[in-house]
Amino acid sequence: MMSQTLLSQTVLPARSSLVFGSPVKAAAPSRTQGRRSVTVHAAERQLWYPGGEAPKHLDGSLPGDYGFDPLSLASEEKALTWFQQAELVHCRTAMAAVAGIIIPGLLSKIGILPALPTWTDAGKVWIESHPSFPLGSLLFTQFLFTGWVEGKRWADLYNPGSQGDGSFLGITGGFKPKSNGYPGGPFFDPLGFSRGDAESYFEYQTKEVKNGRLAMLAFLGFFAQYAATGKGPIDNLFDHMANPGQVNFATNGISLPFIRR
Repeated sequence: MMSQTLLSQTVLPARSSLVFGSPVKAAAPSRTQGRRSVTVHAAERQLWYPGGEAPKHLDGSLPGDYGFDPLSLASEEKALTWFQQAELVHCRTAMAAVAGIIIPGLLSKIGILPALPTWTDAGKVWIESHPSFPLGSLLFTQFLFTGWVEGKRWADLYNPGSQGDGSFLGITGGFKPKSNGYPGGPFFDPLGFSRGDAESYFEYQTKEVKNGRLAMLAFLGFFAQYAATGKGPIDNLFDHMANPGQVNFATNGISLPFIRR
């Protein structure tokens, strides 16, 4: 009897609290649900190392953030901003370079354009065929304008929005950035992709970083290919498709030096 009495005193209040909606009992599931939602969110985040743990300073708020910083080089906020902006510039430069190598090479290969020099010799051939534009003058002009643009970018990095105030000939108002590294406006975003919802904008930023990283790896591959074969990527591709068994990375004598043709 005593055991039944204790059982009824223990179970019935809990049961009655569930029936009548006691706020104390109702709060517990919400806390558990909150913990589950946080856990699921963390588990769904893609990381460069599956099953790993991202550093605290890489919380997924940056485009293309997959928690990669094994040496903690960007643990400080200023360093993180610097590396993020540096990667963004290198991504865009690499994408432009890769497109400038592949597209002319392909159009030349299929006969739309006349025969063009490889990307490693293109600059040299152009300078030699245009003696009225000496190399020194070209370098000076490039350093001058590139330095001016980079100086403006640095100034905006340390004082966001300062370079889009319209103070330079009244045109810089169109360069007012949406955030660091993303100038937008009618010049850099004529189709208005950055003016959509925040989720789509972040997706565009992430895709840009992904394609930029791929382009950087591609350019490194182009460099290695030329060092091994003396040809550009399009010529190498067509040679491989013509004879894949005999023309590949294992037969160029460089990638696998212990294998000789």
